[in-house]
Amino acid sequence: MELSEIRQQLETMANTLADYRGSLDLEEKETRIAELEERMADPSFWEDQNKAQKVIGENNALKAMTEEYRSIESQLADLEVTHELVKDEGAEDMRGELESGIASVKKQLDKFELQLLLNEPYDANNAILELHPGAGGTESQDWASMLLRMYTRWADSQGFSVETLDYLPGDEAGLKSVTLMIKGHNAFGYLKAEKGVHRLVRISPFDSSGRRHTSFASCEVMPELDDNVEIDLSTEDIRVDTFRSSGAGGQHVNTTDSAVRMTHIPTNTVVSCQSERSQIKNREQAMSMLRAKLFQQELERQKQEALEIRGEQSEIGWGSQIRSYVFHPYNMVKDHRTNIETGNTQAVMDGDLTQFIDGYLRSQID
Repeated sequence: MELSEIRQQLETMANTLADYRGSLDLEEKETRIAELEERMADPSFWEDQNKAQKVIGENNALKAMTEEYRSIESQLADLEVTHELVKDEGAEDMRGELESGIASVKKQLDKFELQLLLNEPYDANNAILELHPGAGGTESQDWASMLLRMYTRWADSQGFSVETLDYLPGDEAGLKSVTLMIKGHNAFGYLKAEKGVHRLVRISPFDSSGRRHTSFASCEVMPELDDNVEIDLSTEDIRVDTFRSSGAGGQHVNTTDSAVRMTHIPTNTVVSCQSERSQIKNREQAMSMLRAKLFQQELERQKQEALEIRGEQSEIGWGSQIRSYVFHPYNMVKDHRTNIETGNTQAVMDGDLTQFIDGYLRSQID
């Protein structure tokens, strides 16, 4: 790479970072961090555990954003110094370091840009993710369990924590349904890109004839809501059933009716929670899930009305898959919304979803 081209790239990145500084409101965020840390130092801070956790979560998110900006800023300054050494003192042995540093900062800038673009009202929230197999019995139930592993590994790679709220195992293999709480800053903002139907094509391990099978599973994603979001819920409209936990757990979980199922009668919306030993805590979590689900349904209703006003058709069904995962006769994962594809199916199933999530989110902004 010529030095003139390197100079141009450094200037472009510096200008981009300056634009991000305005979008970030850096000084305002650093002031807010100081306020939160002052509250955290108060001796009475931990009296309300839930409130304390929210304050810590907000503080960590703000610090991560500002520290990332400062890191990029510092690296750019170092690259400027290296560029001057190569240009003025002929330190050609440092040219490779300069070029690799530019490539690294470019990647960081792209990631930072996406974080800034996740500015919808609930993007920063934790995410509630549900997986449901389609028709096909064991085949689709096994596919749903493969997606569970994929999303769990993706969450781990992002530094998010994963809690299983509800799990219903399959009859022979896989699962009939699973609900996860994925906790971390922007968890919902990223995972909303995964909402839809996922299609698998492979040689079935359950078919003794070795035939190729197509399986489907749906992924639902909702933001976890705090108490500030108002959802019109009447206790008369909710039926509560208790049952024994069917997931992994200690003896107390599996031998008492601690699991809770809630049904919103007017919409026939059902949620279940069995993650806690206490039925009371499972009730609280189930109510939170129900509120999130009804809120998401209302958002989708409003979106559908807007599409109808504009005369657009939005088909919903198994034929409208967002992504296909082909394991036979070739290897390919393709997102049908962005046409992004890769032949490295193993990496995707191990949780490497960055190109698909980033591609979809950027397409929505463009």
